[in-house]
Amino acid sequence: MLSAKDLAIYQALDSDNKIELVNGEIIIMSPSGYESDEVAARVIGKLFPYVDANRLGRVSASSAGFTLPNSDTRAPDVSFVLAERMRRSYRSFAELAPDLMVEVKSPTDSLTKLREKIDGFLSQGTQIGILINPEERWIEVKERCNDTPTRFTDGDVLTIPSLFPGWSVPIVELWSPEF
Repeated sequence: MLSAKDLAIYQALDSDNKIELVNGEIIIMSPSGYESDEVAARVIGKLFPYVDANRLGRVSASSAGFTLPNSDTRAPDVSFVLAERMRRSYRSFAELAPDLMVEVKSPTDSLTKLREKIDGFLSQGTQIGILINPEERWIEVKERCNDTPTRFTDGDVLTIPSLFPGWSVPIVELWSPEF
């Protein structure tokens, strides 16, 4: 069975692709589509200023990997870790489950696989998992303590009071703009 150290070696050999370790197997992730990466950047752009101004914790993008308690090493598109759980940044993979993880569906992604990834994080201690589908313009928010996700669409406002009291973003502001 492969470990996070093996993953680091594979990643050094194949720096063009993002690689994850799931159930002891290396999974090669293809680059995401432009729109999905832009949506992830927009989520970070909306979340980071609030988190930083309130010194709540750390927000990271898809290159930040987490070695979860079950030894899987995964990288969500967007993640957040509370300050009291990560006082200093890890130089390598963070050895914990983030408090929030976000996956943005790209054209080649399977919704089933993305939901499985979110459920995997939730089972390892993540508090909230978010699935964003830019093609259909909806967001699902799933909490660790609730099996049923809540769906948001244009016209709704996303809030996550358990992690970000007072923060909100209109769903429509997360989509790629048209010029």
